[in-house]
Amino acid sequence: MITEKMRTAAKDLLEKGEVTTVIGWEKGTFWYNSTPVFISKPEEVDRLVFDEFCANNLAKYLMDYRNAEGKTAVFVKGCDARGVNRLVQDYQVNRDKVFLIGIPCSGMKEAPKTAEKQDSSKLPLLKKCQECATPNPVVYDLLLGDPVSERQVPDRFSGVEAIEGKTADEKYAYWQSMHSQCIRCYACRNACPACNCRECCFDANGLNWLGKQNNVQENQMFAMTRAMHVAGRCIECGECERVCPMGLPIMEINRKILKDINELFGPQDAGMSLEDKPALGQFKLDDPEKFM
Repeated sequence: MITEKMRTAAKDLLEKGEVTTVIGWEKGTFWYNSTPVFISKPEEVDRLVFDEFCANNLAKYLMDYRNAEGKTAVFVKGCDARGVNRLVQDYQVNRDKVFLIGIPCSGMKEAPKTAEKQDSSKLPLLKKCQECATPNPVVYDLLLGDPVSERQVPDRFSGVEAIEGKTADEKYAYWQSMHSQCIRCYACRNACPACNCRECCFDANGLNWLGKQNNVQENQMFAMTRAMHVAGRCIECGECERVCPMGLPIMEINRKILKDINELFGPQDAGMSLEDKPALGQFKLDDPEKFM
């Protein structure tokens, strides 16, 4: 059982002093909640679990431990591992100070609409897991369990192409409708491993910087600024969309930009390895210069 292997591995690392903190998941208030947990004592490892509700991408939490003494261990699914690579490439996390414990993932389930105990096998996969092409960790120091078979995933650009088929006025009306619902909670930014600036421009207080009003224009400015900021660096983990309390189709914006990048620079899959740099994070002497 993966949960027992997790606890054994975490206890061993903490007792030997190889790591000072272990980041994983524990059961939350309800049976369908599994939330991040931060463990620093061997006797706490029994809190660790791995089930079909461990949806949080744990990579982002490494930002809080980048200056900590000693190593930090973190359990990583396929999306979490890509997130760690993203942070390392952005020089936000030192790979030598992180111990990665890989867990093959068969997909996480949607939380039910009621708290009544249900048969979790009948719950549908999260949308982000239905679209996931990397169920196995792409990088790890220790792997728990056997790799799982990759699922047949839908065309990731089908939603983008549907929006591209609209007229300019229809597109504008569609995104006006979406962004009018945004409450500017910044949950999308806070959950995203690619949103890792030490100071976010939307938190800056400088005069005439960026507006913080909650209206369609400012919400559009926020959405497009964030989308362009993660352009070519989005690992497609879908956390931004999963945590959005208003259910906005945030990934369609990210994938539209990715689709354009693919057409300009070739296929891109951010975070798959440390060697593959994002297309917009490097240059080549033979890059086309049609814009000049």
